[in-house]
Amino acid sequence: MNSIALPRSHARSRRTLTLGGLVALLTVTVLWSLCCGAMDLSVHEVIGALGRWLSGQTAHSDDLVVLMLRLPRVLLAMLVGAALACGGTAMQGLFRNPLADPGLVGVSAGAALGAVTMIVLRGALGLAQSAITGSLAITVTAFAGGLLATALVYVLGRRRQGVATLLLAGVAINAIAMAGIGLLTFLANENQLRDLTFWSLGSLGGTDWLRLAMVAPPILFALVLLPRSARALNALLLGDAQARLLGFRPERLQPMLVALVALAVSAAVSVSGVIGFIGLVVPHLLRLAWGPDHRILLPASALGGAMLLTVADTLARTIVAPAELPVGVLTALLGGPFFLWLMLRTRMGEVRV
Repeated sequence: MNSIALPRSHARSRRTLTLGGLVALLTVTVLWSLCCGAMDLSVHEVIGALGRWLSGQTAHSDDLVVLMLRLPRVLLAMLVGAALACGGTAMQGLFRNPLADPGLVGVSAGAALGAVTMIVLRGALGLAQSAITGSLAITVTAFAGGLLATALVYVLGRRRQGVATLLLAGVAINAIAMAGIGLLTFLANENQLRDLTFWSLGSLGGTDWLRLAMVAPPILFALVLLPRSARALNALLLGDAQARLLGFRPERLQPMLVALVALAVSAAVSVSGVIGFIGLVVPHLLRLAWGPDHRILLPASALGGAMLLTVADTLARTIVAPAELPVGVLTALLGGPFFLWLMLRTRMGEVRV
């Protein structure tokens, strides 16, 4: 019994230390982000503002900068980064492919098509043109577009058993969605093209508590449930047949994972636009560091994705101040070279579907 208990105890301690370290790093990252901006604040001022807010005390003049401008944006960056990275980990485990990301099931392209449709056609549809109403309408249609595209991929992919058909259906839906985006871009006027460009490059600008409240529930719901599939994903690494022998049912796991990833990523993309490579870079780096155990990978990816996007968004709004760089540009500058390195490093026999 001792030979069995010790490894389990060691693994549990390793997970605790790993996740505890990531939580500590994320906390430091959040404080740093709240301090940075057009008006630099000290850590003491930030903690004081948060303390007065939580305790209901009278706010100081500088507290509004933290509470109304920076805090909702930082929280949204954490949620979006966690959703993209955790979704990428789940997709890589499901497809057994280190190059997989949430976009494979059409969710990002579908959300982009929904947002572009609303940006270009909302005038023709007779919708209000105010900034707040327009922003909320884009969020809602992007969320719906991501869910609809993923549903189509799943309906088409389930005609044959296995993930290969699901992958091919995702490629087809992505191509159709991108064709629709191209057509709408051709029809757009100059003002709409400016909005399209900014949205397609990814940005967390304009974040407020309302937008955060809209997307937080679906993202948190998915982030809580995805780690419950960790053991099943570990079994899938051995193949579908071995997973069934271990008591798991891949045919039930696949729709559940696809639905949870679609829910989280659709909500994330609906408020941030298209931010690439978070779902690819974070899970793979953590896998290189701590191995393929999804009991660590899934929660660690959520924390790592939250940390990476918080850092990227802080740099995006400070390095070219008073202008703001689209955060998708920074993640692409990081993820593009990493993706090429991963392709060159991975032998063809290791990339499986």
